[in-house]
Amino acid sequence: MNAKVEDPTLWDDAEAAQALMRERTRLADQVERVRKLEQGVADALEFAELADAEGDEASMDDAARQLADLKAIAGRAELEALLSGEADGNDAFLEINAGAGGTESNDWALMLLRMYTRWATAHGMTVEFAEETDGEQAGIKSATVRIIGPNAYGWLKTEAGVHRLVRISPYDSSARRHTSFASVWVYPVVDDKIEIEINPADVRTDTYRSSGSGGQHVNKTDSAVRLTHIPTGIAVACQNQRSQHQNREQAWKMLRARLYEVELQKREAAAQAVEDAKTDIGWGHQIRSYVLQPYQMVKDLRTNVETSDTAGVLDGDLDRFMAASLAQKVGATRDAA
Repeated sequence: MNAKVEDPTLWDDAEAAQALMRERTRLADQVERVRKLEQGVADALEFAELADAEGDEASMDDAARQLADLKAIAGRAELEALLSGEADGNDAFLEINAGAGGTESNDWALMLLRMYTRWATAHGMTVEFAEETDGEQAGIKSATVRIIGPNAYGWLKTEAGVHRLVRISPYDSSARRHTSFASVWVYPVVDDKIEIEINPADVRTDTYRSSGSGGQHVNKTDSAVRLTHIPTGIAVACQNQRSQHQNREQAWKMLRARLYEVELQKREAAAQAVEDAKTDIGWGHQIRSYVLQPYQMVKDLRTNVETSDTAGVLDGDLDRFMAASLAQKVGATRDAA
């Protein structure tokens, strides 16, 4: 990695250089985290030994709390190490849409936007707004933000789904309890520059004498070129250049363009599949419930993780829910394997 970073030609390709530097920073952060954990455990154990020798129960309790905190940090690091999906390390787009219910749902959507913004900021991530549509009276109808940071998509992908809020409405003069819904959809930020690599062994090249117009040399040699991509059956031909070499070069450009188009179609089909998988924003489809009245409780319906600290959750304390959902996904993958 260092050899690549010190390469004087590295910044000839700025995009590749930036990607390499991001990867270097990510790995350096992981190494530093392990070192800090090791040092923290060593310090806490040494502190505990001294406290035990002196019979200092208060210091022993402090050492125990330090070790418990380090265990939690190590557990999160272990989960992050399992974020091995192709896009897990990418930045993420997070989209929030208010469900039916007018002002109530619009306000709930704004609360969710604030919650995720607080979560991202607390983890040293940057939030960039891509789109935001205000509600007619309050809140928002929709918003899309880009969250920039290590493993942003890997963590946030567990938040996709419908979120349900139960509370006494601040917009109801009769102070009645209302149920509101909003959806959260998460997708990774990907580079639109698709590298099309073609195995020459997968391409059949045919040359032939051009039969069309094209100048005095076009019919005198077998200068026309047809390329057939055997795995896909895609064929392209070029005969409008004066030499076989020029026609071959142009044909390869055409073939890459055709395969690029196929890749775009695959991406669009995958995106459509995600859209088709989206359910109605309402009853029976929620992944998490946030109850503020008549009691205080946030409960994830997938993992059964719950807490009465509703204020903390709405202020961005989401790690327990994300970790549990991620662990569940990893476990399901292992079982399937």
